[in-house]
Parts: sequence; structure tokens; C-alpha cells
Amino acid sequence: MIIKLVLAFLLDILVGDPYWFPHPVRGMGKLIQILEKLLYRSCFNLKISGVILATLVVGISWFGGFVMVNLASRAGKWLEIGVESFLIFTTLSVKNLADEARGVYQALDKDDIKLARRKVGRIVGRDTHNLSKSEIIRATVETVAENSVDGVISPLFFALLGGAPLALAYRAINTLDSMVGYKNQRYKDFGWFSARLDDVTNFIPARIAALFIPLAAFLTTGRGKDSFRIILRDGKKSPSPNAAIPEAGFAGALGIKLGGRNFYQGKEESRPLIGENLKEKNKKDILVAIKIMRVLSALVLLVFIGGYWTFINMPFIR
Repeated sequence: MIIKLVLAFLLDILVGDPYWFPHPVRGMGKLIQILEKLLYRSCFNLKISGVILATLVVGISWFGGFVMVNLASRAGKWLEIGVESFLIFTTLSVKNLADEARGVYQALDKDDIKLARRKVGRIVGRDTHNLSKSEIIRATVETVAENSVDGVISPLFFALLGGAPLALAYRAINTLDSMVGYKNQRYKDFGWFSARLDDVTNFIPARIAALFIPLAAFLTTGRGKDSFRIILRDGKKSPSPNAAIPEAGFAGALGIKLGGRNFYQGKEESRPLIGENLKEKNKKDILVAIKIMRVLSALVLLVFIGGYWTFINMPFIR
């Protein structure tokens, strides 16, 4: 498993997520769209339909990974390693997240606010057409922080526990939450199970992030203590049991405030303020957030590998 995790991580750092590549997550998205149309139309009970949707998508994703890994194992050890490493790689998003966030920074650096709004609209769910420069920076930092858990720590965590099939199942849950886990009129009942499932699966990885974001902050900005202090103070200030933890860590590391007013499909939502206004938000905060995310990813990978190696070499495991 150690070799598979390292290969998957290196593939993600070097290759990322090319748009021409038929990515499994995009396949999950298509499957969710198809099943949503079928199940929502039946409408016998939206909550039960939502449970069926999540069960089918997660089950198919896990089973698909299981079949591919097992077929590869029959052809030889090295093919199995290659296939499983590749599948785990598709669940990670270090490079893609960094590239998308850097695209927002580059648009701001050119003072092209319209382009920056379009760029940030690719990585956040909120309305972006009226965002100010400060709000664009906030939105980008928030999504880098939150996706440090969703797109890095959680996939590595579940890959360590159950290989590529479990990592793919997690990614299916996360994709479900991003597509149907809204509290609006359409998805309040239909998406409730997907949203709760995402909360449960990210619970432990978010607490792992609480330990390692301050260390990454110390290594990058020197504000490790502030990062940890803000996590302790503001880490529960969110409707989600997990989202505020990484946001608080990044806010403390950067010395800025996150949270506040957002609009989703024209509807206003106010989020609790997280962090402290020690300075004005600056476009370079995006680059620092990317750096923190990269360092955090490497730290977590090293700790997971070290923990796994120690566990399998314990006397009672042999």
C-alpha cells in the first residue's frame, strides 16, 4: 500500500487532472445526473429516493474499483500496483486545485476582475458574477482550505483503510454532496442523506487536518500557533461539522478573516466569520494558501505512510 500511495501522490503532483482525460469523478457526476432524473421523477418519497441515489452511486463506484483491482491482480502483482495506484491518483486533486486557484491569482494580477470571477466560479458553488476582489480572494482561500480535506486528506485516509475501492467510494460521496447536498427547495430532502454521509466520512480527516494545518502553517508562514488558536476558537463556526476546521486553520495562518455573506442561486446565506483581520486580504494570500495546502498534503502522506509501516510491522500483526 505504501508504494501505491506514493505513486498515486506523485502522479497527481505531476499530471493532475487534464480536461481531456475521462476522469472517474466526471463519470460519477454523469451517473448522478442520470439517476437523479429517474429517482426524482418517481417522487414517491424524496428522502428515500435520496438514500437510493447515494447507495447506488457509492456502491457502483466501490464495486467498479474492486473489480478493476482484482482483475489486475490476476494478471500480476505489478499490474495490480499500477492499476490501484492509478485509481487512487484519480481521487486526489492537489495539482488541479493548485492550478485552478493559481488561475484566479493570475487573473487578479492582470486586474481582470471579470476573468477572476469566471475562474473562481469553476471551483466554488456560490454566485460569483458580482464578487469584489476581496470576496474573490476569500472564496479562493476558502475552497483551497476546504478541499485540502475533501481532495487530499480524505482520499488518502480511505485509500489507506480500504485501497482504491474505498477511496473511489469516498470520492463518490463527496461528488454527491457537491451536486445534491444543498439545502434549497429541490435538494433539501432529496440530498439530505448525501450531505450527512459527507459529514460523517470527512469527520476524522477534518480532525487530522486540525493537527497538521498548524504544522504546515509553521513551515510556510511561521504562524503555526495562530493557526492552531483559530482552529480551537472558530473550528466549530459552521453549519457543517467539518468545513470550519480547515478554514480556521488557513485563516489563522494567513492572518485574515474568512466567512461572511454568500449568494447561492441568488439567495443570500450568511456564514460565521472565522479568523482575525490582522491585514487586508491580498491576492498573494492565494499563493500562500496553495503553498500551505501542498506542504500539508506532503506531511499527511508521510505520516500515513509512517503509521501504516509501523502498524504492519508490529509483532501481533505478523
